[in-house]
Amino acid sequence: MADFKRRKSYSRKKVCKFCVDKVEQVDYKDVRRLRSFVTDRGKIVPRRISGTCAPHQRQLGMAIKRARNIALLPFVADVS
Repeated sequence: MADFKRRKSYSRKKVCKFCVDKVEQVDYKDVRRLRSFVTDRGKIVPRRISGTCAPHQRQLGMAIKRARNIALLPFVADVS
């Protein structure tokens, strides 16, 4: 059997982009910021991947849904 040494992998702790920028409320009209939290398929990126804190993730979900309803963001990606 091969004797593999285990490498210690250190991953950087993800920080909430909204807390860093000191954003109180996530605005549904800020499409540029919201677009980075939506996948190319149109799904909302989960908290464990995006690194947002729980209160901001809840606000983010509501903001993305509101932006979709008034056609600022698409519901799904263009299927061609």
